[in-house]
Formats: sequence, C-alpha cells, structure tokens
Amino acid sequence: MATATPKTDFPPVRACLFDMDGLLINTEDIYTLAHNIILHTLNAGPMIWPIKMQLQGRPASEAISLLLSYFNLTDSISAEEYTKKLHVVQEEEFKKSIPLPGVEKLLKDLKVAGMKIALATSSHKHHIEIKTAHLKDLFAVFEERNRVLGDDTRIPKGRGKPNPDIYLVALQTINDSLPEGEPKIRPEECLVFEDGVPGVVAGRRAGMRVVWVPHLGLAGELMGKEGEVLAGLAEGEGDGVKGEIGDGWAEQRVNLEDFPYGKYGIVVGS
Repeated sequence: MATATPKTDFPPVRACLFDMDGLLINTEDIYTLAHNIILHTLNAGPMIWPIKMQLQGRPASEAISLLLSYFNLTDSISAEEYTKKLHVVQEEEFKKSIPLPGVEKLLKDLKVAGMKIALATSSHKHHIEIKTAHLKDLFAVFEERNRVLGDDTRIPKGRGKPNPDIYLVALQTINDSLPEGEPKIRPEECLVFEDGVPGVVAGRRAGMRVVWVPHLGLAGELMGKEGEVLAGLAEGEGDGVKGEIGDGWAEQRVNLEDFPYGKYGIVVGS
C-alpha cells in the first residue's frame, strides 16, 4: 500500500484530549482480570488480545455483546446478567487503579504550560467515580465542563468510538469556555492521546493529531499493522476525515514518559 508524504507544517497544539482507561490509569488490566474471573465461572476464557482489542474504547453494551459472541456464550448468559456479575467484580478492583508511567508528570507539565485539556472516555460516570475517587489530585486538571463521558447525552446513541463525535464534543467544551476574543481551537490544533484502536480512529476521523500508546499485548497483536492504525484506517469505512498511511498526523509511543513537547509546539517551563 502506498504511503503519503508526511505533513510537517502543523500549527502548535493548543488542546490535549485524553482517553482514560489504559491510557491514564491501568484499568485495562483490571478489565481483563474482572472478565477472566467471570469467564472462569462460565467455563470460558481467558480473555486474549484478539478479542480484547475489539472491546477497547467501545460502549459497554456493544463490548459485552462482542465478548459473549466470541466465546459462544450467547445461549448461556444474557448480556444484562453478564454485565451485572462483571460490575460486582469491577467495582472492587477499580478501587486499586494506579496512574500509568509518565502520566502524572505529563498532566502537570501541560497544566503549567497553560494547555487546554479535556477528558473523552467511553466509561460511564458511575464507574469513573469509582476508578478515580482515590486519584482526585491526578484528575483535577480536567474541569467538570471539559469531561465527556460514555453516558454523555451529547453523544448520539450508537456514535461512540470509532466515530469522531466524542472528540469533537470534547473540543466544543473547550471552545465554549474560551475567553471572549480568543480564536476558537481548530481540530488540527488538537492532540488526542489514546491506547485503543477505536479511539485512534475516532481522533483521526475528527481531524486531529494522535498519540497512540498501546498496551504491550495490543502492540504485539498489531505488529506490522501500525501504519494502518495510525492512519485511522483500522476500523473500516466511517464518516469524518480520512487519513493516509505515513501522513504524519499520528505517532506511536511505548508510554508517556519523556514526552517530546517541542515536537508539538508545546512550551513547558522556561
């Protein structure tokens, strides 16, 4: 497949938009643990990356249906009953969540730099409260008005990731809060941080730059397909901006440590 000439003349980033699970905190590993506990009781599992990567970033109901179908459990348990059992386990394990490498410094640096920041997560409010109750200082950088959640009524039903809606709404929350006279932030001035493929696609379809930080397990499954993921082409056809392999709009990182602020025109400190 032909590759594009990488774009290099980007405007400086003015807003950073963050996914949460598996990107800021280690809840993707907690999700795996919780699923494996329930799957074991159904003589199924374990959760492996070929199915797990299909669940990442998707609305909960859609993810559970995919999971039950994958393990041929649709006749054994309803999605509603599975979800109830899963929530019991998750709500205990979520209390143990911790920040992932580089996250604390990155968020502090962006705050010092005066960067506009928003949260864009498929998780619903109730679960977010459990996951972050013991991490209030970490999440204090995200003002309530700049948090777009999975049960946000501004996201039409069926329009979760990989659709671009959640990131476009997150940008709108920032633009709505800008001081009078400050120019609105354009999508190409936004940097999306994601760990899941649907989220990368959502960011690209929104016309934004993307930093992809996949779990090592996911990165292993997608070895050799990174260009397609970074171009936002890994989820079939969809509405929004269409990228090209090698177009320079996205990069992959192992973690968020030693983030290259200068590459994105972000000035931290003097």
